[in-house]
Amino acid sequence: MTRIAIFQSQTGIDPRRNAQALVAAVEDAAAGGAAMLFTPEMSNLLDRDKGRAAGNVVEEDGDFTLTAVREAARKAKLWVHLGSLAIRTPGDKLANRAFVIDPAGEIRARYDKMHLFDVDLPTGESWRESAVYRAGDGAVVVRGTPVGNLGLAICYDLRFPLLFAKLAEAGADAIAVPAAFTVPTGRAHWEILLRGRAIEAGLFVVAAAQAGQHEDGRVTYGHSLVVDPWGDLLLDMDQKVGVAFADVDLQRIADVRSRLPALTHRRPIESAALL
Repeated sequence: MTRIAIFQSQTGIDPRRNAQALVAAVEDAAAGGAAMLFTPEMSNLLDRDKGRAAGNVVEEDGDFTLTAVREAARKAKLWVHLGSLAIRTPGDKLANRAFVIDPAGEIRARYDKMHLFDVDLPTGESWRESAVYRAGDGAVVVRGTPVGNLGLAICYDLRFPLLFAKLAEAGADAIAVPAAFTVPTGRAHWEILLRGRAIEAGLFVVAAAQAGQHEDGRVTYGHSLVVDPWGDLLLDMDQKVGVAFADVDLQRIADVRSRLPALTHRRPIESAALL
């Protein structure tokens, strides 16, 4: 049995305050006996004011949040999945980038969000991630974490089952889905999709989320979840900001897959006939 911690945050417009909250979460996770902490999408900054935000987004080597969390992980001897940070890249666009940090404070893996959220909602909200961010171009599975082989996804990636299938086929035992879901889409689809992805792939899904009213005016859904391979909820944080814990038994994967060996029954499908 492995204990993991999830930080459900209410990230604001000041990266240094956000970094302080993340460091405190690392310390709380270690004090609670966790082997690994998972944080949400955009853990360093949530700011809809593009001009103000631009001055707070830097390249990876100069990112204050990443440096602070790496040092906190090293001191606590804790694995950290830093759900994602806004990172400046060469050219005119940013990356929405996840990091897996080991107990020595070393970066073991990076993943740039592949699917970008461009949509106009009935509420009047309009989102154009592709105007600011460039999409990643490759799936990532990290070997040897406390939850086994960890597949990486971010928020809107949740709606693309082929990515989850590829991560499972590559040997993932768990998939992290950090997010900053809107309230309307969260109410309608968040839990359903997370449980569905866990069931389809027969693995654990760990989804750390942003929650509540943020400084920049947005409202996020919360409900950070941990889902087991059968689709059962091991944790639902509702709207509570802070650190919570779940115990993960990796043997559960083999138990479920022995009863529902869907991964071994998959057949390649090149195309569909339109008749």
